[in-house]
Amino acid sequence: MTFDASSPSTLNPSISSSASARRRKHVLQRTLKTSIGCTGIGLHTGVRVSMKLHPAEADTGIVFRRVDLIGGGAEIPADWSRVTDSRMCTVIADENGVSIATVEHLMSTFAGLEIDNAIVEINGPEVPAMDGSAAPFAFLVECAGAVEQGAVRRAMRIIKPYSYKSNGRVVTLGPWKGGLRVDFTIDFRAAAIGLQSCSFVVDRECFKAEISRARTFGLLSDVTALREAGLARGGNLDNAIVVDGNRILNEEGLRHAHEFVHHKALDALGDLYLTGYPIIGHFVGRCSSHADTARLMRQVLADTSGWEMVDLYEDDLATAAWGSESKVVAFA
Repeated sequence: MTFDASSPSTLNPSISSSASARRRKHVLQRTLKTSIGCTGIGLHTGVRVSMKLHPAEADTGIVFRRVDLIGGGAEIPADWSRVTDSRMCTVIADENGVSIATVEHLMSTFAGLEIDNAIVEINGPEVPAMDGSAAPFAFLVECAGAVEQGAVRRAMRIIKPYSYKSNGRVVTLGPWKGGLRVDFTIDFRAAAIGLQSCSFVVDRECFKAEISRARTFGLLSDVTALREAGLARGGNLDNAIVVDGNRILNEEGLRHAHEFVHHKALDALGDLYLTGYPIIGHFVGRCSSHADTARLMRQVLADTSGWEMVDLYEDDLATAAWGSESKVVAFA
């Protein structure tokens, strides 16, 4: 799946603009083919919830619907304007304060599997944690199937660099030749985590193989403080990796050696999709958090001179890094 890197004639100067325009085929928006659901416990609230994913009309975007509330429930678009908290997860809310927490893993799945439009019905305040990764959500989406819609898929193309830095944490978003590249580096004192980096050009195959299975993680030493702050009440060894110094407390260990940093890339992908569109750009996170990404994206969205909306075209695949042949750019 690819995008319009420039005007049609620029991609191949030997072809006239009119001929190229006739030849080119737009990428279409996608939604789920059928509804599908799951049940689980919220990582931070500890509340058991049921969630159903439904198809939605073109140009709907991703919309969360709280169906446990009197009056049929509140609808909350998955949009940066709705973000109300980003301390340990991303929380969105409507104008009355009705909220949905920990949306990032599900949003990462929609981004990675290229689902533009869906209604997420949920009967509680938090998306279920499942196993702490996006893999169960990816399984749901693939079981439901996807269908193209009669509307063009558009993307936000970044045309100038943005950055946010604080206390050694850095997030940047700048131009990239094609698709979305996500680089992340973490550096923890806990020896079981340590220094890790990854770099991906994201497409469906990359998401499924390299990103979706990475679980959320935390330090045993932080558990008490988090729970006193009203967080991690549903966290356990079934839905998070727990680290104590040089030890992984989960009996099964890690899914792969760099699972920690891959999960940070997963979180970033989900947060970035709150733009409502795929991004053509290069995101870099260095020891950063949800809150840092939120501060960066407020800066980006406030400055409309640094990005533009473009249609996506199938025939850009040969010149783009976003498509079925995309690979991991670097891995350490």
